[in-house]
Amino acid sequence: MDSLISASARALAAGDALGALKRIALRDDPPALALRGIAMAQLGEHPRARELLRLAARGFGAHEALARARCVVAEAEVALAMRDLGGSTRGLAAAAATLDAHADPANALQARLIAARRMLLLGRLDEATAALAQLDAQGLPASLAAVAELAIAELALRSLRIGPAQAALARAHEAAGRARVPALLAEVAEARAALEHPAARRLSRDGEEALRLGEVAALLASGALVIDACRHGLRTRDAWLPLARRPVLFALARTLAEAWPDAADREALIADAFRTRHPDETHRARLRVEIGRLRALVAALAQIEATPRGFVLKPRDQRPAVVLAPPIDGDQASLLALLSDGAAWSTSALALALGASQRTVQRALAELEAEGRVRSIGQARARRWLSPPLAGFTTILLLPSALPIE
Repeated sequence: MDSLISASARALAAGDALGALKRIALRDDPPALALRGIAMAQLGEHPRARELLRLAARGFGAHEALARARCVVAEAEVALAMRDLGGSTRGLAAAAATLDAHADPANALQARLIAARRMLLLGRLDEATAALAQLDAQGLPASLAAVAELAIAELALRSLRIGPAQAALARAHEAAGRARVPALLAEVAEARAALEHPAARRLSRDGEEALRLGEVAALLASGALVIDACRHGLRTRDAWLPLARRPVLFALARTLAEAWPDAADREALIADAFRTRHPDETHRARLRVEIGRLRALVAALAQIEATPRGFVLKPRDQRPAVVLAPPIDGDQASLLALLSDGAAWSTSALALALGASQRTVQRALAELEAEGRVRSIGQARARRWLSPPLAGFTTILLLPSALPIE
């Protein structure tokens, strides 16, 4: 490796992309192309970075498997930044194996971190847990240790394990300080801020109260009957009843809980569940049917009794009933939560993360764009979607699979 390549690599490791480019900007040999690609990625020029990295990988000969594997890992990181989450990860796994075989543990760890972070973005928390459990960042560069701890912290936050998240963030801050990379320090600070921002709202007949992540975790562990409007289900400390595919029943449960300990009026139940302000006898008959279905489903958690005015929810064991609502309302809350990270998402990546069809996501994006809440860049298959950061609260609870049940 010549002196200019070495100097450029050292500048990139310190986060000085412009300094790296000054040394190799006019060169087109494979090592220089690879470093230029990494520098362009650090500057946010991701399409150009991917193109340069692919050229570099093709330029390395068959006997340069280590260099090609490093290019594959760098391109995978660019794809993650571009939110290109489709396709297979077999190439990345093969690159990690090649790096291990050639005694390059730092880049092998980088490859596995990229795979774990991709799983986190897609909400596959069990897979991310297994992937992160296999990582060993001991003795590796501080920047990689910081990224690993950030991934561990994000997993803990999305699982509402506040203590482990705080410990991981402290380790990430210490590692980022040793690495002296401003972008890493900023990322750690942003993750720490999520613990202090409102994450949800507690609704009752007396109004609403903003809750931070730690307070949400305490509420879920309290034994109360929580009607969770973030994940659309009912939860106590030791039980979870998903109702995401039963929207009418969930709407009835939420209205009953918001009125607790009083009864909810029949008119209010019909308006919330059936979206009508002019009920007739057919709506009242349907309400009785749906209440019967809900009563059977929640029998282990609560009773639902009829009153002259409507129906009243009575949780088992004298538990309180609480409605946990997201910090923002609307059918597109989870979509906005994904877009609020500041990255440019493709429609296909959003659909993959949300577990929805692309057509459904396209319709939601069109509505949000008409309201001025998101904007698009590019055309056709190159179109990406952006949204300004949602200031003042954190969207942890709106991300896919934010609250897995143990």
